[in-house]
Order: sequence, then structure tokens, then C-alpha cells
Amino acid sequence: MADSGSKIGEDDEVPGRVKDNMCQPCLDKDKQTVADKFCSTCNEFQCNDCSNVHNVLAILKNHKLVSAKEANAASISFEMKALDLCDEHQRSFEFFCEDEKKLCCSSCAIVNHRKCHSVVEIKKIAGKITSPSSTLGEKLKEAKEAAEGVARQIRSSTDQLAEDVKEIHVKIRQMRDEVMRMFDDLEDSVNKRAETLQKQTLEKLTKKQAQNEKHLADVKSFLETIESIFKNGTPVQKYIAEQKMESKVNAICRNIKEECQKLEKVNISFHFDETLKLPPLPVTEYVPGQLLLKSNRQEDVNSVNMTMTLKPVSFIGLKQTGDDDGKPLYSGIDFLPDGRLVTVDHRNKKCLVYNEKLEKVESYQLFYTPFSVVVVSEEEVAITRGGGYNIEFLHFSKCNKVTSRRTCKVKTKYDSISLKDDKQFVVGTYDETRPVRILSLTGKEHDFSVNFQNKTYPIGTSDCTYIKSSDKVVITDRYEHTVYIYNIKTGTRVVVKDDHILEPCGVAVGPCDTILVCCRTTNTIVQISQTGQILSSYKLDMTYPYRVCVSRDKSFLVVTNNCVGNKKMQKFKISC
Repeated sequence: MADSGSKIGEDDEVPGRVKDNMCQPCLDKDKQTVADKFCSTCNEFQCNDCSNVHNVLAILKNHKLVSAKEANAASISFEMKALDLCDEHQRSFEFFCEDEKKLCCSSCAIVNHRKCHSVVEIKKIAGKITSPSSTLGEKLKEAKEAAEGVARQIRSSTDQLAEDVKEIHVKIRQMRDEVMRMFDDLEDSVNKRAETLQKQTLEKLTKKQAQNEKHLADVKSFLETIESIFKNGTPVQKYIAEQKMESKVNAICRNIKEECQKLEKVNISFHFDETLKLPPLPVTEYVPGQLLLKSNRQEDVNSVNMTMTLKPVSFIGLKQTGDDDGKPLYSGIDFLPDGRLVTVDHRNKKCLVYNEKLEKVESYQLFYTPFSVVVVSEEEVAITRGGGYNIEFLHFSKCNKVTSRRTCKVKTKYDSISLKDDKQFVVGTYDETRPVRILSLTGKEHDFSVNFQNKTYPIGTSDCTYIKSSDKVVITDRYEHTVYIYNIKTGTRVVVKDDHILEPCGVAVGPCDTILVCCRTTNTIVQISQTGQILSSYKLDMTYPYRVCVSRDKSFLVVTNNCVGNKKMQKFKISC
């Protein structure tokens, strides 16, 4: 007996023998008749009697009929893997209900959608689709990349667990040199507990990995199906596949997104009690320390989706004007909330305002040498200055009038400056052993609770910024070719050294709170995650990029350079 679901192009079960295709309408009536015709519009084989209905009904007269043998030779049917069949009636989809956005077979159209206002034949609308695979394909590719990112992070977390446990071994052995007997017992006790925690955590990670691998398998399977259908299928089949698989694709994308949001980075650390007193009890009953298993959300698990691209919008050349002492050097730039740009010209002692098209709308002469600038509010900026221990505040009106507002006395030499909150700045020092400090808007100075690297930076060799969302300070070290990321909450730091990071100068917080660094030697803007991963590197059409700033909504970026000759300022549109 022939299989009622046989399709054109399927191999016969007996080698060398050609399988006869059966009439589908007859099979629906439990009658077996060899097919004489194939209707490419109905997408089914029919005997002569059943195909004669095409000559009777006006609606069917435009259908294309060929002989069954020609259909077999042409392989015009494509295996849809049941995507073209109605789940309820197991009939081919012929209609689409535009009211309810559902595919319908002939039974569905009559029974379930007879009250709907717009039920159209698929063949009439399928040809209008230009690229039905693009949306589903892009969603699946993004889901695949996200799932692969999860897999990478799980592997990283697993490796980090092993490294953490190794560090605990080393730490315990160092302590054992001082109190040998007690730490022999301590090592055994803590290692067992650490290995137990590691085992328990690995079991959880293994389970997450299994779920992620299932998502990956589903994504790959759907991608193969989509690519095959949209490469070989008819417009009707493509349209059906898109409608049929959209909910499944959305579901798997949603599941992977949820996995990304739930993903945690797990660390094991050992904290030793510094005020240890030798107890009279066995060390196994009095453990001089605490083994902690800490889980925190990985900050850049979706870094694959955070990678930015830059599109040039406009640029201007920075040239010496009649009242300038030399060619401009913009040592500080920042965006006002309304999109205007504030710059300070270090060499010519000026503060300048540019509109969104980088057209200069105001130039204000200063009596001091400015170093850096930060926007404090809608109409106020703060400027660090040389030649005195002061922070200067200027007022900017909506009509671009600039006036001096006040001077704040300080006791430290400050260069870079960024906002910490609505009452405090984070300021980078120069010629000081404390590279970064906190400064209030009223001039009160104090230090972070973190032990920064004890290094003195001359003017122009370092820049810093602050990431509010994660309470982190970022410092560039130009001649060490290094970027330091300090976590104020935990007292830890990430040291970023990479071939992309050569002579890092200006730094700013970019989209998704990633870090953007001007690299002078490579003439690039490098994007770094908060965990130190290089996300992207954009080659600039300028020599020696020096300062960078990002608009409040993270949609625009402006960069200036510091070179002899071709000085410019360029604006870019940011997209992720």
C-alpha cells in the first residue's frame, strides 16, 4: 500500500522501482487510485476524475496542472516536514486569516473563521513577500550567538572556580608556615568544604549547560529548516513556514534571553580572621576563617549584543583663529543634556559651545588654563584648571550665553573629572600619590575606600571616569598601555592589557555601560566590557585621538585628537 503522505522526490523502498503517487482526494475517501495529474497550486496529486474539477469550478481554472510523471521528473514538491499541514485537520494550508493572523486549511476557513472579514488565499499573498527568511533567520542567529555566549560564560565560570580553589590552597599554605599544626588541620577541613561547594556549583552549571545545549540544538535545527525551505521552497511554502515557525522562534529566543538574564558568575573565596586567637579546641571545631560561595550576575553576559558600531555624522577641522595663541587643543569635551557640546581649549584658554551639527555657537575667554570639563546640570559645567587649586563653575543659558558662576577652592591638583552623583565628582589627580579622589560640589575632598595603585601620574598621562551603575572607577595608564577597572564595592580590580590597548588616553562610559578608550598609537576607539573583555575596535580617520565623550542617551560619540597639523573633532552615531 502506498503511503498517503508520500511526496515527490521520496525514494521508493525497493531499489530500481519507481513508486506510483496516489490521488490525494481519493485517499481522503479511503480509496486508492494512481494519480495521473499534479496540481502545483493545490500541491497534490490527483487522478483524472478528481482533476476534472479544475474544468468545472471557475476559481480553479487558473491552477497549473501537469502530468504526474512530469511532476516526479521536475521534483516540484518540497519536503516541508509537516509545516504546511494543519495540526487539527492534517490538511494543507490554503488560506490565511488576516483578522486573527492564522494559517487555515479549507476546513479551518469554513468552521473556525467563517465570521472573519478577511480570509485570503495564501497563493495570492505569498508572492508579495520579498525576503520571508530575514526576520526569522536574524532572530535565530541572534539567539544562537547569545546561547554561545552563555556557553562561553559557563566554561569561564567553571575555569574560574578551579582557579579560585587553587588560590585557596596557596593562601592556606602561606598561613600554615606561621602556625603549622593548626593550618594542617585547617587545610583538610576547608578543602573538603570548598570541594563540596565546587561540586554542588558544578552540578548546577552542568544542568544550565545541558539546557543551553538543547537551546543551541533547537536553534541549529530551526536554522537548517528555515534555510532549506527558503532556498528550495515555493513562495507558498515560504510563507507558511514563516507563519508556522514564528511562534516557535519567538519562544526559543525568549527562553535564551531568560537564561542570559539569570546567568551568574560564581566565585569561591576564603576570608581569614586577622584577629586570630589560638583556641583550646581542635581547629576542626574552631575554623579561623570563613569559606564563602558568592554568586553575582555576570555584568557583560550579553556582551555579544553590546558590541557597538560607529557611523560618522560630521566633523570639523580645528584651526587657529585671529585671537588664538596657537592651534586649538581640546583637553575636555562633554555633552549638555539638550545635545549641545561643551569643549575647553587648553592652549588658548577658551570654553566653546557647539550645536548638534558641530557648528560653533559661542566662544568664552577664560583667564586660566583649563584641563577638563564635565556637565553638572542642564545649565552648569565644572572645569578643572591649572595654575591654582580651584574648580571653576560656568553657567550656560539656552541661548548660548556663558557666564562665570563660582570658584571652588581645593587642596589637590586635579585633571580629569566626571560625575559620581548629583552631589559629588570623581576626579583624577596629577603629581599625586592618590590617582583618584572624590570631590563634592562644595569643595570637600576625600578618598575612596579602595587601595588604588600607588603611582604618581604627570599631567596628560592618565584619564579616569566613573560607572554609576556598578560603582566602578576606570583609570588609563598611557605609557604602561593599561586600563584599570576598580570595583569600589568589592575592593577588587581588573587589569586590561591587550594589543588593542596602546597609549590609552581619554576614557568614557559608552552604551550598556561598556568602557570606551582613545588609543593614541593605533588611532582607534576601543570598547571594553567591565570584566576586561575587548568587545570592538573602531579605526578613526584622525591621528592621535585624545579625548572622547558620549551623549546622555548613549546615541552619539564625539572624539578629538592631539597632533601636529591635522587637528579635528568628529561626531559619530552609536548603534549596538
